[in-house]
Amino acid sequence: MNHDKLLGAIFLSLAASIWGGMFVVVKVVVAIIPPIELVLLRYLIAIVALLLFSIITKTKWHIRKKDLGLIFLIGLIGNTISIVFQETGTWLSSAQTGAVITSSTPTFMVIFAWWILKEKLTKEKIISVLMATLGVIMIVGVHFEGKNMLLGSVCLVIAALTWALMSVLVKKVSDHYTSLQITIMSTFVAIICLTPFVISNFSTIQRVNFAEPKVFLSLLYLGIISTALAFVLWNRGLALLNAASSGLFFLFQPLVGTILGWFFLGESISWMFVIGSLLVVGSIWYSIRFSN
Repeated sequence: MNHDKLLGAIFLSLAASIWGGMFVVVKVVVAIIPPIELVLLRYLIAIVALLLFSIITKTKWHIRKKDLGLIFLIGLIGNTISIVFQETGTWLSSAQTGAVITSSTPTFMVIFAWWILKEKLTKEKIISVLMATLGVIMIVGVHFEGKNMLLGSVCLVIAALTWALMSVLVKKVSDHYTSLQITIMSTFVAIICLTPFVISNFSTIQRVNFAEPKVFLSLLYLGIISTALAFVLWNRGLALLNAASSGLFFLFQPLVGTILGWFFLGESISWMFVIGSLLVVGSIWYSIRFSN
């Protein structure tokens, strides 16, 4: 594995692992702050952290007019639609169901990379995606109880589909902008798109007690760690690996989420979890080792 592939693998693994913890945090705080308002608040916190980091690192900006449309799509599809549907789906269903359904993201990324970026659809990519998807299903199982489970599942499918499309679109601009610049611009787009919806229902925000530690700490994690830091890591990793292989690292999200569920919530881990984890790790190794 060359240096770029190793760095890309590390960045993508860290980002997906952070998002694994995000499921637990979202499940706690979304009962207090509705999904759209929650997404906007996390982006407002994130943009402050991102701009400060941009100033500290003395980032040089150069925005090409012909890229503005694509950057807007990245922000609208990934940072806005995908995240809102992800948090809504998590709210309506369960963390385990969300983990299973979002595991379809790598499959969508392989398809979009083949369609948009003309990346070759090799047997190695197909085998690695099948291995990883089977592994995640074995890890978390599939549960569809509850009156809102179907609606939540549909929301999570939309989240996985749009996140995959966004990740492939990022590849089209990653040669001209740093991962930090892409994250800042797409976050601004999301803030612009979400603000009118939140203003129209501003009383919801006014009822929230932001001084409550559970709310305050959750927003800090969602804004600084899972948005500012993880988005930069993910976009940087996308720039270093091909889109199809990059998608497999998204599967660390449910794996880590399950481990945190065991650690914090006392959920049991079965032998299926062990076998599934080996399949996920094996699929990533197989993809990077044998795909060009």
